[in-house]
Amino acid sequence: MRRVRVLTGFLAGLLLLLPCSLFAQSSHWTPERAQAWYHQQPWLVGSNYIPDDAINQLEMWQAETFDPAQIDKELGWAQGMGMNTMRVFLHDLLWQQDAAGFKKRLDQFLEIAARHQIRPLFVLFDSCWDPHPKLGPQHPPIPGVHNSGWVQSPGSPALGDPAQESRLRAYVTGVVGAFARDPRVLGWDVWNEPSNTNEGSYSDLEPKNKEALVEKMLPKVFAWAREANPSQPLTSGLWDVDYEEGAALTKTQQIQFDNSDVVSFHNYGWPENFEKEVLFLQKFNRPLICTEYMARSAGSTFDTVLPLAKKYKVAAINWGFVAGKTQTYYPWDSWRHPYILDQPAVWFHEVLHADGKPYREAEVQLIRQLTGRGRVP
Repeated sequence: MRRVRVLTGFLAGLLLLLPCSLFAQSSHWTPERAQAWYHQQPWLVGSNYIPDDAINQLEMWQAETFDPAQIDKELGWAQGMGMNTMRVFLHDLLWQQDAAGFKKRLDQFLEIAARHQIRPLFVLFDSCWDPHPKLGPQHPPIPGVHNSGWVQSPGSPALGDPAQESRLRAYVTGVVGAFARDPRVLGWDVWNEPSNTNEGSYSDLEPKNKEALVEKMLPKVFAWAREANPSQPLTSGLWDVDYEEGAALTKTQQIQFDNSDVVSFHNYGWPENFEKEVLFLQKFNRPLICTEYMARSAGSTFDTVLPLAKKYKVAAINWGFVAGKTQTYYPWDSWRHPYILDQPAVWFHEVLHADGKPYREAEVQLIRQLTGRGRVP
């Protein structure tokens, strides 16, 4: 018994000598650690970003269409209005196509972003829009339709195929591992709207058991990302929480809560709805990052929501930055009623025209005013 105690004491002492970071990053952050990390950040304000000349994640990142000059110009505009972060979507097929080249382009993107004092939140997987992504040239935008070329990651064939799990794991561990200690990266959003079944757009092409497939894979994706021992937090954005009635969380939502270091969420509602959701989520005692908001005709605007985000110390990342091939200045109902003959009365998303001119100058001035950053170009 004494020998066991001695050995146990020796091992305990040895563990104390090892770097704390070796263990701190490989498990779910405590609320205290998450809050300590958040207190070190400036107020985070930015957009979901894709260059105006890319229709989706593949066109943004593939070697043939990756456009550093365009990215540099547009992130300069973002810096000029006081933004300091961007939420940026990646894709598993990019790793399968050319892992080394993809990492090189990611590094180049981070170099450009750092020049403009912008730290991106990278999104690894996404359940929204087209469930059948394909590498190579992407189709042109469908006239008058919101986000007509965006693709899911993983696509439905990979999501339902156990044989592809090792490939997806290699993507997650490879990308996160390559930048796990990079101070230029703000964090990792492991899966965007994982339970989204795309009603009204691609629902007929979705697996009938998509939610069950996601529930099985989502914990694994969190675990794979933690294998890389990142210094940055992990999250997955809640997009359909019943904060009005306080109903029990769904299984997917519970997985997101149980594994996220910081709580991220989406809210496209009126400002009073945004405030109610913030107050509901505050009870979890973790930093809050709103990774999607601002849909003008749905009631979510910079004028009303951004001051609330500042009041409650919520990071705010709106959907859309520069109007381009994604066409998300058209509303969601454009899938049923494409805006061919007439334009919508107001833009749904986006901040700038393709030439950098603000859609509403007052919005840009408000962002500069509330952040205390930025400059007049």
